[in-house]
Parts: sequence; C-alpha cells; structure tokens
Amino acid sequence: MWQSLSSKFEGSRKMSIKPTKMMWKRMITVVLLITLIMFTVSGVQLTNIMIVKGDFYKEKASQQQLYDTETTALRGDIYDCNMNLLATSATVWNVYVTPNDFKSAYDNDKQRMETAKSKIATGLSEILSLKSEDLLEDLNQKSSYVIIKRNIEKQLADKVRKFISDGQFGDVIGLDESSKRYYPNESLASTVLGFVGSDNQGLYGVELSYNTQLTGTPGRVVASKNAQGSDMKFSYEYVEKAKKGNTLILTLDTYIQEVAEKYLDEAVVENKVADRGTCVVMNVKTGAILAMAVSGDFNPNKPFELSSKYKTQLKGLSGSKYKKKKAELQNKMWRNKAVSDAYEPGSVFKILTCAAALEEGITTPTTSYNCSGQITVAGNTYHCHLTTGHGTQTLSQAMQNSCNPVFISLGSMLGVKTFSKYFNAFGLTEKTGIDLPGEASSSYHSEKNMGPVELASSAFGQTFKITPIQLLTAVSATVNGGYLVQPHVVSEVRDADNKTVSTTGTVHKRQVVSKNTSETISELLYEVVELGGGKNAHVAGYKIGGKTGTSQKVAENLSASKTNLYVGSFLGVAPADDPEIAILFLLDEPMGDNYYGGTISAPPGGKILSEVLPYLGYEPHYSEEELKSMSKNVDNVTGEKVSSATSTLSAKGFKAKVVGDGDTVQSQMPEAGSKIYDGGVVVLYTGGKKSTTAKVPDFTGMTVSAVNEAATNAGFNVSFEGASLTASGVTAYSQSEKKGTKLPLGTTITVYFRDNTTVDFSAQG
Repeated sequence: MWQSLSSKFEGSRKMSIKPTKMMWKRMITVVLLITLIMFTVSGVQLTNIMIVKGDFYKEKASQQQLYDTETTALRGDIYDCNMNLLATSATVWNVYVTPNDFKSAYDNDKQRMETAKSKIATGLSEILSLKSEDLLEDLNQKSSYVIIKRNIEKQLADKVRKFISDGQFGDVIGLDESSKRYYPNESLASTVLGFVGSDNQGLYGVELSYNTQLTGTPGRVVASKNAQGSDMKFSYEYVEKAKKGNTLILTLDTYIQEVAEKYLDEAVVENKVADRGTCVVMNVKTGAILAMAVSGDFNPNKPFELSSKYKTQLKGLSGSKYKKKKAELQNKMWRNKAVSDAYEPGSVFKILTCAAALEEGITTPTTSYNCSGQITVAGNTYHCHLTTGHGTQTLSQAMQNSCNPVFISLGSMLGVKTFSKYFNAFGLTEKTGIDLPGEASSSYHSEKNMGPVELASSAFGQTFKITPIQLLTAVSATVNGGYLVQPHVVSEVRDADNKTVSTTGTVHKRQVVSKNTSETISELLYEVVELGGGKNAHVAGYKIGGKTGTSQKVAENLSASKTNLYVGSFLGVAPADDPEIAILFLLDEPMGDNYYGGTISAPPGGKILSEVLPYLGYEPHYSEEELKSMSKNVDNVTGEKVSSATSTLSAKGFKAKVVGDGDTVQSQMPEAGSKIYDGGVVVLYTGGKKSTTAKVPDFTGMTVSAVNEAATNAGFNVSFEGASLTASGVTAYSQSEKKGTKLPLGTTITVYFRDNTTVDFSAQG
C-alpha cells in the first residue's frame, strides 16, 4: 500500500514540474523585459557618454593619447628711424624637473631614486651655476613641474640636453622653449623703450604702450603618446607655427639720442644736479621725437638692478626699509621725466605769453616798455632780476633781457579770459597724447579761479606746472607756422612679413597763432641767442633761436624749508629762419656754483645743436668774423729742412715748434691735412732727446685771447666751442682734456666758452 501510494505521488510530482505553455510565455516575457531594461540602461549611459558628455570624454581621451603643448612666439623687434636695432627677442629655454615622476621612472625603488636625484643635483648645479642643495630641495618637492633655471641660451641648453641623454634622465628633466628680450645698446633710450617682465609682458615705455602689437601669437604642437606617456610624433603630429609680434619703427635717431645723452650726463655731473635732467629733441613740423634722454637711466637688459648712483642710497638699510627704499628708487629710475614730471617752466614760458600778445595785436617787436626794476599787482610786488631796472626797452629787448615786469604787463593787457584761452589752445590744460605711458597732467589756475596775482605770476611762468613735453609741443606751435602738433615716438608698425600695418602721420590739432606771428617769434628767439640771455647756445655757422629759464620750485622749497631748489632750462629752435628742430634741455635742482638756465643749460643745448644740425644735412653759413677765426688745413712739411718748413707754416698763419736737434723734419703734429685755427702750433720733430709731451694747462676762466696764448706757450692747439667769441664777458668753463694730463705736443684741445653773467630768473613775487 505504501509502495503504491509512493509510486502515485512520484508520478504526480513528475507531472507537476513539467513547464506549461503559460510558464514558457512568462519566462520569455521576463527575459525580454530584463534584456530591454539592460539595453535601455546601456543606451542611456552611451547617450550620456557619447552625446551629453561627449566633449568631456573626447578631451580626456586626447589627454591620454595626445601630446599637446604651446610654443612661444617671439616678441616683435624695435628699430630707430634708420633701422638700427634697439630691441629684439631670441629663443631661450627654461630647464624644469618633474619630481612626481621619479617613482614611475625608477620603479618606486627608493635607492635608485635617491641616487638619481644626487646625480642630477650635482650635474645640473655645475652646468647651470646653481647650488646643489637648492636643486635637491626642488627635486624632493611634491610637484609635477618645477622650473629650476629660466632663459638659458643655446650653448647652455645643449649641455643640459647632453646631460639628460647621457644619464637617461629624460623622464624627470626637460627643457621648455621660451624667449628673452635683448637691448643691444644697453641703456640708450631706456626710458623710451621701457622693458619686459619675466613673462615677456611690456612693463614700461613703448614696450608697455605697444604691448598688444609687439606680442606674437603662440604656436601649438600636437602629437601621439604611447601608454608610457612618451611622444610618438611620427605616428601623428600637428604643428601650428608661432607667429612673431609686430615690429615698431621709432622716430628716434640713434645718433641724435647718443649726442643728447652724452651732453646731458656731462651737465648733470658738472652742475651736481640732484633731481635728474632731461633733454628732448623734436621735429616742430611733424611732432616726431628724435631724441628723449633722461639722466640716471637704467639698463633694460637688467631693469631691476639699480645704477651705482642709486645703490649708494641703500647703504645702512635692511629689512622692510631696504625693500621699500629700493622699490622707490627703481620707480624713480624707470620714470620718464620728460613725460611724467610736471614743473614750473619759468622764463621759457614767456615765449607763449609773447605769442599770445602778438596774435592779439596788443604789442609789436618795437613797442616800448619801461622797467624800473619792479612792478606791483594787487598789492604784490614783483621784481626784475636787474634790480635797478632795464629802463626803456622794446619788446624785442625785453625778450632778450627776460624782463619780468614787461611780461607781467603783457599778461595784464591780455586779461584772464584771453590768457586762459591761449593757455588752453597751446595744449597746456590737457595731455599731449604722446604714445608713451605715464603722461602726467598739468596743474594750473582755471579761468574762474584766476585773479590778477595769479595772472601776473603765470605770465612769466610760475605758480602752475606743466610737463617738458607739453612745453616743447606748445613752443613748437609758435615757430612752425602756428600749428599745435601731436608728439609721437612710433612712426610705423610692420607685421612679421614686413608689411606695413599702420603709420603715424602728422596730426595738427589746431592752429593757435598765425604764420606772421610765428615768423615774428622765430626772429625774436634768434635775437635772444645772438644778443641776449641765450648767447651761450650760439653755434658758429647756424642761426639758433631760443629762450632760457630759471624757475623756483616754490612748493618744494616751502615743504623742505629751503630756498635753493631751482630748475634751469633752455629751449632752442633751429634753423631760426625756418625752424624744424626744437630742443628742451632741463636740469632739475642744480647744486653747483650756478643754477641759471642761461649758464648751465644753454651751453650743452648749443653743443647738441652743433652736432645735430650738420648731421641732419644743414650747411653752415659763417659770418666774416667767424671765417677769420676758422681753422685751416695743415701743410705737409715732413722731409723738408727746418728753415723751409718754418717758412711754409708761417706763411699759412701757423707757428712752428721744433723738437729735436736735427735739421730735417722727420714727422709733424698735427699731421698734414688736419685743421687748426689761425695762429695754431705745428710741432716739427727732427730727432734728438727733447720732450715730446707736455701737461695740459687749466683754461678755466680765461678769455679767448688768454686761452690762445696759454695753449701756444704749452705747445698745444685749441678749438673753440660755445658762446660767440666776439661777445663780451665770454670765458672758458670747460675743456676736452683735463688739466695736468700729459699729451703729445701739437694735440688739439677743445675749449668751451660761455657768458657767466646771463640771468633769466623768474621769481614769484
């Protein structure tokens, strides 16, 4: 029975577990549903990866599979107007290490890593002149990229490459291409050029104002990488070349710049100038700046290194005081005084007051005025530098005498409204717009705040401040036909293919005075140099016009409780009959024996013009008096008997000095063809043991005739420069060779003359 029941149960169980058709349908439905869900989830994920986040994953893949780096673009070059190179860039390299790669590069073997680091520190320290202990610190940083030396040149870079190759350090050391700025002429025109920072970004000068044009476009290199991250450039490579920045052609002329800097530096030293000086040479018709010199300049190749003059001011300082003072001195050293420092112009401003009065028809060159030595305005008494007064004088003579009372009278006749109109028209209430950074604004009495006292002091150049470039531009308008031009230092921009991108033409802002007034001012300025306070700027053979000035630094004197802070200046134009060149020469706070602009600034201004005018092609035209004192060619008397040679030289107007006991001339000094002045000495060497050298006399303070006599007695020749030698009161103040120097007999020494009695003082009443 139990067996029967068991058999039935087993049969029933077998029958019950056999799937039914319904069960199959359900199973298939579940499988399909699961499959559909899986495909749906996968589809959503793929859509998210391929479409929604497609760009993200493409970038990740590229990073893993491609080498993508930026290549440095060279900065554009800078040239002067004659295509002399002033600034350029060259390819250099930055040496870097990747400390985080040591583990993978050396299989995380600590001993191998330390050995490699030690070799690298020792090797690179020798090649790059670095301290090995500092390199070890860099190698032990937790960083993927550390630059250990910037801007190394090719010769050094090749040594680093060889070191990397020999030591198989390519996984942890590398070189990145970069560029370095070079200034071939070092400090020449440094305040105009400016300099760049470590990232080649322009920081000062035209490097800053034209930074966008000078900056090039970086290139790009994309190449394949293997699984270890090494480049596979032959598998796939894309190169986009870097594009060099635009080139600048400046209006500066290297020769004129060198001349301006030379004489400015000499004057600063000679007159013990405390607050630097500046000299700007400009074309009055176009506004092109031919030279812009600032004393105490810097080397843009090492812009953060203080010059010796400034370094002395850091002695005894340390810590924060040292850093603060150094930063202050750096900013002063970089500052362009011609553009960024406003000052009280003093008597040079009388040119503008005179031009306004002539244009308004309230005076003429022959109008008479009386100077009693002082003038009172609204209870304030203003003095003339000649306390006894000039008496009756014409406007022309008043300009030559730099007579304050006459110009105060002209200001009063113009009145506040008209004076202010011309002050504005000459561009003195606004920046000139010169294409250099840091141009300062002027400070002046507005029309509504100007009373009779302010008008009186303004008329002769005190109680307001303008920049040197503003003054030079304004005065240029009085002699170029009356047009206010915009000054500029860049004439042309060219692209990397040498095609012109832009040019800077002459910009006439407005006409301020008529051509007739302009011609009159030019003639008056010529008379100032020939007959008046500007005589120390005289240049033989050329018509020079100009005006000198000596202004008080009123605010600075008051704040420092001093009375000896002045600015001595000279503004010259040439040729005076049709001016093309204007020069402003300014010395700020001269602490020497003299501070008058006519005495300390006019002479170097004349020296600059004496070299610049011939260079620019202006032919000299000498007066009869100048021709009489002109130099003559020395004849060749070598080989002649002494008696014959002496007679030949005497007939030419020269003196002969015989050295030696022979009777035949073996050599001569100066050599044949040299030029010396009438009455000069030719030394004839005949053999024997007589001395062939002599000590240079001290010519300082001597008259022309006394210099001639002293030079002849000593056996030297002299050439004369400076003030007209026929003017009274002219004496020597400088010489090309120091007194006591031993030189060969017959050597020509240049002696500079000036009139030390010139006065152009513009004191506030």
